[in-house]
Amino acid sequence: MVEDRTFLGPLELTNGLWGVGDATRPDAHWVEFRPDGLYQHEPDSEGQLIPWSRIMNGIWITWGKSSNTNSRGVYTLRGMVATRKGGWMHTTLRHPYEDHQLRFDQHTRPYRAVDVLRLESLLRQLTTERKLHLLGDPEWVGRAAAYLADGKNRWITSRALRQVAAEALAVAGPGSP
Repeated sequence: MVEDRTFLGPLELTNGLWGVGDATRPDAHWVEFRPDGLYQHEPDSEGQLIPWSRIMNGIWITWGKSSNTNSRGVYTLRGMVATRKGGWMHTTLRHPYEDHQLRFDQHTRPYRAVDVLRLESLLRQLTTERKLHLLGDPEWVGRAAAYLADGKNRWITSRALRQVAAEALAVAGPGSP
């Protein structure tokens, strides 16, 4: 079992649930991984569920106050995400087809750029293999996140990111039925 407060960039385990963004702050935006899909938590709202089956392509992350940014991020010389204004998870949904953004508020801790890139690569790999539902299994996500967070700051190329995501899927196993 992975302990609470385990993380990979903005992905964190809190109260036994994995989510992107700071779930511990009141009035925060964050995205929870549930067995049935991504659940957007928003202040003064019941939230919104996006079923795994509606997600068509990979999920990618941008940084900034607005979801309409083309900025994949600003990073420091030490390889950390530089902005503190929050982030967005982007994807394309089917039935009906639409581009969709899920907002999250950042934690007070900084995020390593390599962790964010590995998380995105894992999300893309799961989408490609039609295994996004595995994100609803907290034990599985814990194994995959632990493997990815343990990685050294090696080459950060598209090929290396695809390889480490494939390794994380293999290490994490098939998931619960």
